[in-house]
Amino acid sequence: MVVGEMAEGIDFLVVGGGPGGYAAALRAAQLGREVVLVERDGAAGLGGTCVRVGCIPSKALIELAEARHRARLFEVAGLHVGSLDIDLARFQIWKGGIVEGLSHGVETLLRHERVRVVSGTATFNKPNRVAVALPDGNVTFFEFHSAVVATGSVPVELAVLPRDGVRVLNSSDVLALTEVPASVVIVGAGYIGVELGTALAKLGSHVTIVEALSRVLPGMEPAIGRVMLRSLKRLGIEVLLGVEVVGLGDGGLVIRANDVERSVETKCIVVAVGRRPSTSEIGLEATGAHLAPDGTVKVDASLLAARGVAAIGDITPGPALAHKATAQAEVAAESLSGLHSKFDPSVVPAVVFSDPEVATVGLTEDAARALGMDVMVAQFPLTASGRAATLGATEGFARLIVDRGQDAVVGVHLVGPLVSELAGEAALAVEMGASPEDVAGTIHPHPTISESLHEAALMLVGRPLHVGASASLRTN
Repeated sequence: MVVGEMAEGIDFLVVGGGPGGYAAALRAAQLGREVVLVERDGAAGLGGTCVRVGCIPSKALIELAEARHRARLFEVAGLHVGSLDIDLARFQIWKGGIVEGLSHGVETLLRHERVRVVSGTATFNKPNRVAVALPDGNVTFFEFHSAVVATGSVPVELAVLPRDGVRVLNSSDVLALTEVPASVVIVGAGYIGVELGTALAKLGSHVTIVEALSRVLPGMEPAIGRVMLRSLKRLGIEVLLGVEVVGLGDGGLVIRANDVERSVETKCIVVAVGRRPSTSEIGLEATGAHLAPDGTVKVDASLLAARGVAAIGDITPGPALAHKATAQAEVAAESLSGLHSKFDPSVVPAVVFSDPEVATVGLTEDAARALGMDVMVAQFPLTASGRAATLGATEGFARLIVDRGQDAVVGVHLVGPLVSELAGEAALAVEMGASPEDVAGTIHPHPTISESLHEAALMLVGRPLHVGASASLRTN
């Protein structure tokens, strides 16, 4: 049933209640716009994939797994532990409380800024008009002056492994498990696969990771992949690289390597080969926006996809990261409100909550050289870090990549315990064009992992402290 063809005129429309959508709504409201936010699941969906079935639930599971693992790791230091049994059903209750609290917090923020939240599924049918299918089966229409589209992404599925939620799972399914699977095969060695594989192994599963490419974390520096491969194997995870997934067999996953097929026995299979933008069914082309073959929306530096319409988050080119969406939200709201605001995609930090953790921002060494930069690279090993020693986790490094022509840090790549908390400092160094002397001249507290950044900078300026002068320093 259609509730009249007459459309309600509104000022500022936001489609999607995830990190990008709610941040855009809040910023637009701060700028004096009257905002309507359309979220498919209404108030219950606020926070989006990140809060409800992604970033937050996964980190909760990772922390539980890490607590169990570290308790056993410190037996050698005198900590006596028992069986450390895991009750995932109880975990789900705990995790649910965290999720609901954060989602309710978003709802409170929106209410405070007088953002109107509408439950329904939006489809654009004119350049400034959207139809919203309501939960009761009715349809209402809005005509808007400005709109931000933030519909996010969904897990990529493989045709040869159709998801059934029981034997073949996606990443969201894993986070809803109430029992630890005895064995699991994870398809994909990107950040999602590595994070889930690490957590499940620490919880007690026998884990196998299969990857079509020749290394783990293939989008990052090769040195990071090498460290991660060693760590995965140390956790008892079997890693099969350069293999093709054939399909599901009676006993498990059928794979092919060097033209030879074999089956990997397992209780369940997790497909973690990435995410795809949710743009195929929202009619965005009706606004004048253009989609790339991969489903992402073509936007300019102000994130405009068409006149009066901006796109942000996972539906735009680049990594599918919540903090990218949040940063883009501010730019989109401001540019649609007449302010000069641009988004710089070159300084978006990426973090992998694995063991060891990974944090990376800016250019890789190869990318910097490809751009013709006069490159200098310093790498400080965590084997020389006192804090890493006390954590029982000395695997990893801090790597700074510098363009000597500009005397500026252009890339930071960190592997080690707690380095996710250093991603902001790393991003600031690249964003501000800090020189090696800037970083070396900044006092870092002792004993912390943050000292590894300081030590790498000291190597670059020729006064290394806890490593030899040429421990790992390279130039063109």
